[in-house]
Amino acid sequence: MDADRVTLACATAAELRAARRARVGSALRPAGRDRARRHACRRRARRGALGGTVTRRAWRAAGDDPRRRGDCRLRRGAPALARAHRRGRSRSRERASRPHRPAARRAAGRERHPGAAAERNRGRRQARRRLRLARARARFRSRAARGRACSLGRTARARMARRGGGGLAVKQVLLAAPRSFCAGVDRAIEIVEILLAEHGPPVYVRHQIVHNDHVVRRLEGLGAVFVDHEDEIPSGAICVLSAHGVAPSVKESCEQRGLVVVDAVCPLVSKVHAEARRYADSGHVVALVGHMDHVEVIGTRGERPEQTVVIESPEDAAKLDPGGKPVAVITQTTLSLDDVAETVDALGERFGDLKRPAADDICYATQNRQDAVKALAERGASLILVIGSETSSNARRLVEVAQRSGAEALLIDGESGIEPDLLSGHETVGLTAGASTPEELVALVLRSLASLGYD
Repeated sequence: MDADRVTLACATAAELRAARRARVGSALRPAGRDRARRHACRRRARRGALGGTVTRRAWRAAGDDPRRRGDCRLRRGAPALARAHRRGRSRSRERASRPHRPAARRAAGRERHPGAAAERNRGRRQARRRLRLARARARFRSRAARGRACSLGRTARARMARRGGGGLAVKQVLLAAPRSFCAGVDRAIEIVEILLAEHGPPVYVRHQIVHNDHVVRRLEGLGAVFVDHEDEIPSGAICVLSAHGVAPSVKESCEQRGLVVVDAVCPLVSKVHAEARRYADSGHVVALVGHMDHVEVIGTRGERPEQTVVIESPEDAAKLDPGGKPVAVITQTTLSLDDVAETVDALGERFGDLKRPAADDICYATQNRQDAVKALAERGASLILVIGSETSSNARRLVEVAQRSGAEALLIDGESGIEPDLLSGHETVGLTAGASTPEELVALVLRSLASLGYD
């Protein structure tokens, strides 16, 4: 009897068992010893007894194709791929004879996850561990929800109170976004820092580079020297012009003194300067809406001083006499949007052919920060703290916007301006910072508020 090919036409399962007991060929036994594989082999034998032919071959005796298994059913004399292979059982001996895949990858130097163990059940153990941790966290949360909030931290207690659980009165801080440095301020400070790093101190800066005392003191510590007039700068030295912009006469004076001029003016301020020149040269009277004593307004008005009139309020708009010339309006970039709209509307009522300011004359950073303050008031902040210096126009405008939104507002220079008496009666406090205020001050104020019980 050929051991490689034994053909049986089994009428019953009993005859198959009898043939097994007679040990007719070792290839009759299935590859595995588990019960499921034995039952599968019996089912295939029964199907063969009903008209097919069950062919037994020794392992790898079915030809060159390693996928062909000894247990395959022959139909009309043509071999077919074994169903056992499609279920993944036909490769069991092949897997046993070859190295484990992760180990082979490590040997080849292309391990999928370097340092991971090659053991097969590691993923299952990790999954079970994650499941245990998730169940433990769920049990902990359920215990806390049943009244054990006292064992939680301050942040978790605040979260539960905001959800309405536990009945805890929570003090919270709402942080505005965006806040702190705008792009123009960041650019101006970076210019001074680069000059100090490349050329060394001293680097002279005409006027404060930005209106924030903390920034000025830090740059002074690095070697910057701040002056109010270019006459105080020695000849041949570096002179940085502030982000607020200057009049053309200042640049001419610096050149006459032989100074190396570096202009750090904000690009949005430069755009307003260009509009002032264009309107004045086309025969318009330029109505500059802004504060008379602000350094930005002084610089913008210096572009065409004879044709430019500063308008601070709707009352000033009622007094404007253009002498029959058309009127064009430009604005200071750091004003309140409400103030600008009120003044421009007053001018529009008097002059029907008024050239109104462009939509982006108010700096987008100023507008975004004012919108964020309004959002704080809408979310329930009864007190809004604005971090900034008294000399900062945009910080003072944020205070005004907060007050118009129905909240109390306070301008503070840093964490030293926070006193418990000021916060009494306010469970929800909003916090923002002017465009010239560094983010480090915001972090210090948050730490101070946390020490007073605010989350």
